[in-house]
Amino acid sequence: MTIREDFEKREESFISSQGALASRSRGRQREEIPCPVRTVYQQDRDRIVFSNAFRRLKHKTQVFLSPLGDHYRTRLTHTLEVAEVARTISRAMRLNEDLAEAIALGHDLGHTPFGHSGETALKEIYSPDFRHSDQSLRVVDVLERNGQGLNLSWEVRDGILKHSKGFGDIIPADPGEMAATVEGRIVRFADIIAYLNHDLDDAIRSRVIAADHVPETCSRVLGRSHPHRATTMIRDLIYSSPVVDGHLELAFSGEVFSAMSELRQFLYEKVYRSEQVHGEFLKSKKIISEIFTHFSEHPRQLREKLAGLEMAAAYYNDVPVERIICDYIASMTDRYLLNLYSEIFVPTPLV
Repeated sequence: MTIREDFEKREESFISSQGALASRSRGRQREEIPCPVRTVYQQDRDRIVFSNAFRRLKHKTQVFLSPLGDHYRTRLTHTLEVAEVARTISRAMRLNEDLAEAIALGHDLGHTPFGHSGETALKEIYSPDFRHSDQSLRVVDVLERNGQGLNLSWEVRDGILKHSKGFGDIIPADPGEMAATVEGRIVRFADIIAYLNHDLDDAIRSRVIAADHVPETCSRVLGRSHPHRATTMIRDLIYSSPVVDGHLELAFSGEVFSAMSELRQFLYEKVYRSEQVHGEFLKSKKIISEIFTHFSEHPRQLREKLAGLEMAAAYYNDVPVERIICDYIASMTDRYLLNLYSEIFVPTPLV
C-alpha cells in the first residue's frame, strides 16, 4: 500500500458522509499515473501554488489599485485568507480540507489586473460574457504549462468555476450555480467572509470611510473588529448549517445573514463606488481599453510580446486574436500593465 492509498483509507474514517473523498474523485481530463504520496486534491493544491498565475496574484489589485502601503490586501493575500477560512470551516464540519484549499487557492487565478475594473473593461471591449471565474478555469485548463494546462481534478475545476457571485445572491436560487461538492460551496462562502472583512479593514486604513461609519446593526451583530467579525461569520455558518434529507445545506442564521447583506451593501455604496475608488476604476478601464485596441490594430507587436512567454504556445495558432489579447491582458499584473502602457503610449525622451 502506498502512502497515498494509506491516507485515502484514513480519510474514510474522519471525513463525514457529506465530504468528498479523494479516492472517489471523478478524475482528471487526461488520465495520469496516480502519485504514490499525495492524493489527487493534494496534487492539485501543489500544482496551483507552483503555477505562474498564482505567483502573479501578489501584484494584482484587490480593491485599492497598486497600493504603496505594505498592509493593504492584494489578490494573493485575499486568496490566502479565503483558503484559511475554507480550511477552518471544512475541518470543523469534517469535510475534505485539501479539496477546499485547492479550490480556494485557484479561484482567482484568472482575475484581471486592477481588480473588478479590469474585469468590467474586458466585458465591455472583449465580450459581455467575460467572467474572472471562467478565466480562472481557462488558466488551469489551457494557459498554464505552455498550453497544456494543469490537468486538475473535476471537483477542483468545478469549484473554481462556480465560486463567484459578484453582486448576485450569496445563495443563488438556481442550485446549478453552486459547486457540486460541499467543499466547493464552502469556498464561495469563504470568499465573501474574507472580502467583507478585509475590504472593510482596508477601507478604514485608507480613510475612505471611518470605523464609526459602519452601520450599527452590522457592528452589534458581527463585531467591531476584523477578527470578531470573521469569527462570528465562520462560527455562525458552522453551527447554522443543517442536514436536510441527508444533505448538508450551508446557511447563516437569519440575524447574521441580514447583517452581512447590509455590510455588503454598505461596502458597495461607500467603498467600491466611492469617489476615490471609482476614479481609479475609470482610469484603469481606460488603460486596458487602449492596450486592447492597440494590439488589435498591431497584431505583429502582440506576437513579439508573446514570444518566449508561456502564452506563445502553438495553441494560439487557431485562436482569434481578440481571445489572445484578452488572455494576455487578464494575465497581467498591475505593474506590468502600467509599464506596458508607458512603453507603448508615453514618449521616450532622447538622451
